[in-house]
Amino acid sequence: MLEFMDYIQNAFYNASHWNVENSYSQLTATARGLLDFETPRGLRLNLSSLSSPNFATSYVIGSVGLVDGALSYLYTSRPLRATSQSGAIDLHDVIRGYRQIQELRMHDESWMWEQWHGGRRIDKRDTLLYGRLYLPQSTLEALYLRRISPTQQIKLSAVSDSRLRNGGTILALHQYDVGKYNTETLYSTDGGLIGVRGLYNFGSDPRKERKELPKMEDRFYGRFSAGAEMYYGSLNKSGGVSFGGRFATLPAHKGTPLTATLTLNPLMGNISSTYAVKAGKNLALCSKFDFNVYSYESDLMLGCELWRMKTKVERKKERSMTAKLEWRLDEVELSSRPEPEEVSGVLKARVDQNWKVGLLWEGRIKELLFTLGSSVDMKRTDQPFRAIGLELQYSS
Repeated sequence: MLEFMDYIQNAFYNASHWNVENSYSQLTATARGLLDFETPRGLRLNLSSLSSPNFATSYVIGSVGLVDGALSYLYTSRPLRATSQSGAIDLHDVIRGYRQIQELRMHDESWMWEQWHGGRRIDKRDTLLYGRLYLPQSTLEALYLRRISPTQQIKLSAVSDSRLRNGGTILALHQYDVGKYNTETLYSTDGGLIGVRGLYNFGSDPRKERKELPKMEDRFYGRFSAGAEMYYGSLNKSGGVSFGGRFATLPAHKGTPLTATLTLNPLMGNISSTYAVKAGKNLALCSKFDFNVYSYESDLMLGCELWRMKTKVERKKERSMTAKLEWRLDEVELSSRPEPEEVSGVLKARVDQNWKVGLLWEGRIKELLFTLGSSVDMKRTDQPFRAIGLELQYSS
């Protein structure tokens, strides 16, 4: 489950019209959400608040052997109207799972962001500032995010820790997204790393008006995306490269939603493929297969998620006093909008070829969001439970 600060950052992206999904780093986001979820360890409590549309705070305390915690503060120049109460937050916005790829949309023109007053431009770019202090390690994290234009943004991330080389590291990232393709350039002081990655979407271009409607009679209506990344460490004189592709159905697809990915790392010889399918309205299945062409080692992992909805209790409506006096029944009221289903919880499970099982139950109790999970090693019959934990979140 997303932490409150990550939820607020996603709200900032939505408010500033930035598509987080259109990135090479998010190519396998669906498989990671279904298979690579972290099981909590020990007891952890998170208290957060969006005290104003521009300012948010969060306090975390945990107990894993010893008591630790963190203090977080976030500021945005753009007022956020996101739901902050933990009892009212839509669980689909905070639980990572199967992600439905959306249609690409056209970005705003640059002149739409201009604001003039008295012959002078007074518009400002949306900015986000975030800081987090871990205790008792005294590790400090910082994030600076700024929108440069409707198609560009920069992100500066920094970590200060005495255990790191040179006492910390800084990562600079520039993102350019026009919908049809996305490019990212990054530089890290850790090893002098320089990298570039990009993603290209085949099909229609959102910058051009679509003259033809999509052919709904096609068996699969989706989008194919391909991308690559290259990086080089100037200090350790080493580099890396990877390629990847993804096919995902779009919301207009009438059949079963699915997402399939294939990634290649030629230097390390790794090939990874994932396949996720929305088998039902509240059920998603996923599989992942890894193979190394040099060592011939392989790995297989299967996972699923099941959303549990609250059962609706039909309330019997008694006749009104007017109907009783007139010896008749009340008129039947036809509701034009059906009530949305309320999520009770989500069950996630995964298992690999070594019979290591991960279980996770996420949901809401009253005003609290909870995450209960455990790691089980089926081969160790003497001590199968490797870890078990509970996380509670409350926000206002």
